[in-house]
Amino acid sequence: MERLIAEALEEGDEKCVINLPDIPGGAKTFELVAKFCYGVKLELTSSNVVYLRCAAEHLEMTEDYGEGNLIMQTETFFNQVVLRNWKDSLKALQTCDDILPYAEELNITKRCIESLATKACTDPNLFGWPIMERGPMQSPGGSVLWNGISTGARPKNSSSDWWYEDVSTLSLPLYKRLISIMESRGIREEIIAGSLAFYAKKYLPGLNRRQGASESSSRVVPAALAPPSEEEQKTLLEEIDRLLPMQKGLVPTKFLFGLLRTALILKASPSCLSKLEKRIGMQLDQATLEDLLMPNFSYSMETLYNVDCVQRILGHFLSMDQIAGGASPCSVDDGQLIGSPSLTPITMVAKLIDGYLAEVAPDVNLKLPKFQALAAAVPDYARPLDDGLYRAIDIYLKSHPWLAESDREQLCRLMDCQKLSLEACTHAAQNERLPLRIIVQVLFFEQLQLRTSIAGCFLVSDNLEGSRQLRSGFAGSTEGGWATAVRENQVLKVGMDNMRMRVSELEKECSDMRQEIEKLGRTKGSSAWGNVSKKFGFKLKSQMCSAEEGSVSNQNNGSAKSEKAKDRQGKHKKNLSSDG
Repeated sequence: MERLIAEALEEGDEKCVINLPDIPGGAKTFELVAKFCYGVKLELTSSNVVYLRCAAEHLEMTEDYGEGNLIMQTETFFNQVVLRNWKDSLKALQTCDDILPYAEELNITKRCIESLATKACTDPNLFGWPIMERGPMQSPGGSVLWNGISTGARPKNSSSDWWYEDVSTLSLPLYKRLISIMESRGIREEIIAGSLAFYAKKYLPGLNRRQGASESSSRVVPAALAPPSEEEQKTLLEEIDRLLPMQKGLVPTKFLFGLLRTALILKASPSCLSKLEKRIGMQLDQATLEDLLMPNFSYSMETLYNVDCVQRILGHFLSMDQIAGGASPCSVDDGQLIGSPSLTPITMVAKLIDGYLAEVAPDVNLKLPKFQALAAAVPDYARPLDDGLYRAIDIYLKSHPWLAESDREQLCRLMDCQKLSLEACTHAAQNERLPLRIIVQVLFFEQLQLRTSIAGCFLVSDNLEGSRQLRSGFAGSTEGGWATAVRENQVLKVGMDNMRMRVSELEKECSDMRQEIEKLGRTKGSSAWGNVSKKFGFKLKSQMCSAEEGSVSNQNNGSAKSEKAKDRQGKHKKNLSSDG
């Protein structure tokens, strides 16, 4: 000030006016500096020490002009008080945003960040740091107060995420520097990822729209916090994506889907979208059907849901599964395939994709090639049963009745009729939307399933009879127990005979159906199938009726014969009596 006044007087100005526009902290800080110069007692706090330290440096208030000058006092307070306390270091770092060039020049920002990083990497319970804002029943040292007296007891132990909320108050540039320093200090990646997720949820409102009530937290988004602009949200999302470690399971899959959905709305960069899709693909087996149902935010609005994005995510998952050494259909037997633990994730993904196909199938704008591509992307060995795929195909056929017969057959070739359950086979055999060729295949494999199950029943009955004979031989069973076993076996054999008759009837019906289909090979359409079904339906009914009538007529004939025999015996007795 003295030098500035002397320079102004040398220039010959009658009115000495000195302008100080570049004082760090502005007029309020200069007022505190002036009070210090006039001997007024100055209270240093974590909120004003950075301003005063930078202003003192700017005004050259060194020890050369007086002992215990402002630079010395602020530097001592900063090193001995502020940097030793978590909350004070945080508040001092927050004030650096306003005067960042001055704070960077004096190395204040770096010292605050390193102090916070050191404390975040250390268990705070070892030093009794006041982590959160101190409540009325907690002393500055961290002990619990009772009636104003320290009890020596500590608050309950904090978890590894105790610092998430505090550092979320920092601006994005300072937060990024803090996270980078923490990573260099060796803090675990899952803790870093948790902090990034907390920061993103606080400043990206779109992430909390689909959040469940059980997952909501009152501390995530303060009510008074004004949401940032769309451009700021886009920048924040891309920075979060860059900082987030590329590792499976660090953050929930629902959070990643929220990031991707928000990135699509904000039109983030293609590289950001691609990285998010890869992250989701790494842990797609942890996703839910609700996560996959992402609306299509493009201007074309070709489809209701973003099917292309889901197909890319599935591609990333399959490539990661192959790298991880996922099983192939030729490497293991069918019996081992379903129960193999390594196939559990891909089986879950196959079930998830089948459910997704059933949800998007009613969309009339969903083209057949896109539906086929997504359904065919799942390997065959990943589906123990094709019931889910059949359900999706049936819904698609119902919502797209204008498909040609060739397109219907091409679509139905995606499923394996041998992998349909008995209930699905029963439904498919009566489904008029399916092509005729597919229905014949379903009936054929249904017959094979029935024969296999009958053979299994015979095997079980033989084993049961042998075991009973063995038990009776060893245990010396009574005559009554043996008679009961014999009766049960007879009943079982009768049931097996009925089953054999039914199988033979089905085989005959199937052969007749093949002959009739060969005759009508040139005719196509549902009308031809209706004629065939009517013919066979009538034929089957007539056979059943004829069989029943045959049994009834046999019974009637038998009874008539017995009555005739009785009449003959009566007449013979009368003749004998008359002769006598």
